[in-house]
Amino acid sequence: MLAKRIIPCLDVKDGTTVKGVHFVNFRDAGDPVELGWQYSEQGADELVYLDITASHEARKTFVDLVRKVAAEINIPFTVGGGINELKDVDQLLNAGADKVSINSAAIRRPELIEEIAAHFGSQVCVVAIDAEPVENTWFCYLNGGRIRTEKELLSWAKEAENRGAGEILFTSMKHDGAKNGYANEALAELSNRLSIPLIASGGAGKKEDFKDVFTVGKADAALAAGVFHFGEISINELKKYLQHEGIGVRL
Repeated sequence: MLAKRIIPCLDVKDGTTVKGVHFVNFRDAGDPVELGWQYSEQGADELVYLDITASHEARKTFVDLVRKVAAEINIPFTVGGGINELKDVDQLLNAGADKVSINSAAIRRPELIEEIAAHFGSQVCVVAIDAEPVENTWFCYLNGGRIRTEKELLSWAKEAENRGAGEILFTSMKHDGAKNGYANEALAELSNRLSIPLIASGGAGKKEDFKDVFTVGKADAALAAGVFHFGEISINELKKYLQHEGIGVRL
């Protein structure tokens, strides 16, 4: 059994780490490079950096920041936001990123998944999905949760896998920042449907939420932001708790 991963997520806006609730009402959480270094030291398995307004503002992601992060940390990290073509991926990998996360661009042009997988390997391609339930059906959203599409969560995740995605990062917009636990029912359905790793995002508020996302939600990794940024949960203590609960983690 592979160890479950704990992944802090750093949403970056105007060069600063921010944290919102339901994708709005952002507050400052600190310097993204310094926070990344701290999480690396505390035992995080990986990091995710998301340039959260790049797609909405129709610009490229932050290559300079990626270089600074790569110089400071020694764990794998994924970068997302504003990635639309192979050249963008090439730049980010050359700057030190280990993987890229694509969301809006993948929905608009699904062939991008195949192109990234063919050129760089599936392990580089994380397909992020922001979704929200509407009358029992989870629909996917574009541009940081601003635009609803007719793509349905389960079928789109499976299509992304079939096209070559190495991992799926699913964020429940309804649970984001609410700290009431992850969308475990939807996650379990996704996990049963997919054969690639599933990263859960949206809803972490206490240590028990992480236990539940691994046992009930069947996730392979749990991503969280605010509980780490504002010192509510220590990664080291969280991993000790999970190990005590019988969940395999790297200490």
